[in-house]
Amino acid sequence: MIFGLFAILAIYIVSIFLLIYGFFKVQQYQKRDLKPKTSFTIIVPFRNEEENLPNLLKSISKLNYPKDLFEVILVDDASIEKFQVSSFRFQVSIIDNIRISSSPKKDAITTAMQRVKTDWVITTDADCIVPENWLLTFDNYIQENKVSMLAGAVSYKCESSFLDHFQQLDLTSLQGATIGSFGLKKGFMCNGANFAYTKSLFEELNGFEGNDKIASGDDVFLLQKAVEKFPDEVHYLKAQEAIVVTKPTENWKGLFHQRVRWAAKTSSYRSSFGKLLGLIVFFGNLSFVIGFFFVVLGNWYYPIFVIFAFSKFAIDYVLLFITNQFLTKARIKSLLLSSLLYPFFSSTVALYSLFGPYKWKDRQFRK
Repeated sequence: MIFGLFAILAIYIVSIFLLIYGFFKVQQYQKRDLKPKTSFTIIVPFRNEEENLPNLLKSISKLNYPKDLFEVILVDDASIEKFQVSSFRFQVSIIDNIRISSSPKKDAITTAMQRVKTDWVITTDADCIVPENWLLTFDNYIQENKVSMLAGAVSYKCESSFLDHFQQLDLTSLQGATIGSFGLKKGFMCNGANFAYTKSLFEELNGFEGNDKIASGDDVFLLQKAVEKFPDEVHYLKAQEAIVVTKPTENWKGLFHQRVRWAAKTSSYRSSFGKLLGLIVFFGNLSFVIGFFFVVLGNWYYPIFVIFAFSKFAIDYVLLFITNQFLTKARIKSLLLSSLLYPFFSSTVALYSLFGPYKWKDRQFRK
């Protein structure tokens, strides 16, 4: 058993090392101050977000981008209270979501697409804040590269609680894996809070057809379809001026259901690399949990587990450190405690996602 756990650890370490290598293969992009040319429609699906939407719209109003080159479409997915838009210098409209599938968010984007007249769409979430050079950075990259889809980075705006720090490290690991996979030319993951693609690509891929029975995944499934058909036209925008900031969940229960929702779609990935990496990460974390209980039950000598845990911690730290430097440049907080807790949390989420229901926006979904 000990040999088997260390074999899993060895595979895990090699996989994370490859992601670190891939991370450095993706060059960091700096905007060139080119004259803006790209027209964008910002699509924001929302449900009961009257507290967050004003902050998002305020950040959009501060964008360093010509107001005639972008518009905003807010898609209301059956909010209890109707949100009223204030007056802005840019074009913004609210439409009601037309439900046709098991996925509210995919339906919202599909509904908005019927009204899109621009070349590009860019999706974000209602609880996000966008940086002032967000669209300008996307535009510059689009002008300089032959690209039809661009994935961008997302980070949390954290307070001082351990829950916030834990979520930041979790998201940092996901962002590191995302960037690393693109560097290996195996991109399989992205975040719909900062995701852009051409309207023509969306139509050519038949939108979300084929995965509309899965509640989440408006981002990753569309990405994987695009990578499968047009691999050279799907890029990652590794630019600090294009990082979108969002809010962490407010409690552990909300975090658990959010991560279950994210994990539930893994088995439906089109990407073989994504499925394989998901399994390696799962078994890497599960082996840590098993090793811990071996020590508690007296089946392992304590020093063996320390070597095992330190080896996993060391390779994880490298990926977390370089990704955190890109995302925030702030010091990593609660690293040791989060690293000890994460394998238990991650393994529980993965196992529960195989059969358990989860809540999202006051609705219950099944896998």
